[in-house]
Amino acid sequence: MSAADKMELYKSGMMQFAQQDFSGAIELFNRALEVDSGFADAYQAMAHCHEKLGDLDAALSCAQQAVEHNPEDFLAHTSLSIFYQRKGMIAEAESEKALAAQLQQQS
Repeated sequence: MSAADKMELYKSGMMQFAQQDFSGAIELFNRALEVDSGFADAYQAMAHCHEKLGDLDAALSCAQQAVEHNPEDFLAHTSLSIFYQRKGMIAEAESEKALAAQLQQQS
């Protein structure tokens, strides 16, 4: 599969997300990750799918992967902050929030 295939899978996953088929979207994002295991946007999108499905542990894990693969993305840090906050991990949430704000100012 190619980079174009990866993007098609990602776009299809986003369509599923928009239609509130979060499980179907996760399947497509996972297929995109089979093409490119470092595809941060797929991890970010999967985090929000897991959140919608009520699985905060999986959402947090995916958000951490998104940040790991794209540490300069302030939106990924913002999502990670939100998931930490929802898990009651306030110190981690505040740290990510501050980093997101710093990165946003730089962009």
